[in-house]
Amino acid sequence: MRMPHAEEADSTGKQETEQFETYRPLLLGLAYRLLGSMWDAEDVVQEAYVRWTGTDHAEIREPRAFLITVVSRLALDQLRSARVTREAYTGPWLPEPVATGALGPLDTAELRDTVAYATVHLMERLSPPERAVFVLREAFDLPYDEIARILDVTVANCRQLHHRAGRRLASGRDRFTLTESDHAELLSRFLQAAQSGDLSGLTALLTEDVVAWNDGGGKVRAALRPIEGRDHVVAFVAGLVARYPFGDSRLVDVNGRPALALSVDGIDQVVTIDVHDGRIAAVYAILNPDKLGRVT
Repeated sequence: MRMPHAEEADSTGKQETEQFETYRPLLLGLAYRLLGSMWDAEDVVQEAYVRWTGTDHAEIREPRAFLITVVSRLALDQLRSARVTREAYTGPWLPEPVATGALGPLDTAELRDTVAYATVHLMERLSPPERAVFVLREAFDLPYDEIARILDVTVANCRQLHHRAGRRLASGRDRFTLTESDHAELLSRFLQAAQSGDLSGLTALLTEDVVAWNDGGGKVRAALRPIEGRDHVVAFVAGLVARYPFGDSRLVDVNGRPALALSVDGIDQVVTIDVHDGRIAAVYAILNPDKLGRVT
C-alpha cells in the first residue's frame, strides 16, 4: 500500500537531510579554507542546505559534486564582499582559529596542509578565483575541467590560476616538517623563554626574518602592524613580558597543529606559529574575542 503524500514527503525530506549531514563536515572544511572564517563558513553551508532541499533530486546525479559546486560558488561570492570589509579592519586581519576536530576530514597531507593556519593566512594574498582553484585542486584533488565548470572559466584559465596561486604562495608556504610533539615542544620553549626573560634563548628559536602578527580587531589592545625581523620581535615580546602579567597557558589543537591558549593582562588569546627549518618564522596571536569561540 502506498504511503499518503504527506508521509512520503516527510520521509523524503528526512532522507535528504541525512544525506546532506554526511557531507556537512567536508563542506565546512571547504568553506573555511575559502573564507578563513568558520562563522562565515557555517552561513555558506546553511545556505547550501536550503538550496539542496529546494532542488529536484532527480536532477542531481552526484550529490558530492553538486554540493561542492554550490558551496564553492556561495563562498566565492562571500569572499569577494569580505575582502572589502577586511581591508577596513582595525590592524592585521587574521583567520579565525578553529579546533582541528571541527574542520572536516584531514586524512591526506594535502587536506592538512591547506587548513594549516599559516596556509590559510597566506591564501589572503590570492584573488578569490585563485584561492578557489588552489583549494579545490590541492585539498580536494578535483580535475581542472570540473573546477573550470564550478568557476565558469576555461580549463586553460583554470590551470593558469592554479599556477599563479602556487607561485604567489611559494615564498611563504612550508609543508609540515615537525611532528606534533616537536611542534608543541617548540611552542613551549618559545613561551618559557619569553616568560623567563631569556632573550638569547628566544632569539635562537626565531628565523632572522620572523614576523609577529596580532589581531585584536579593535576590540582589545594589540599591535596595529606586523612586527618584522628577529630583533624587533624579541624586543616586542620582552616588552609584553615586562609590562603585563601572563596567566595560565595550555596547549590546544588548532588547524591541525598544536597552539597555545593563554591570557596576557587578562586578555585571552590563541598563539600559533609557522616553522621553517626548525625555527619559528611567524607568530600569530589572535586576541579578537569574536574569533576565539571555536578553539575549545
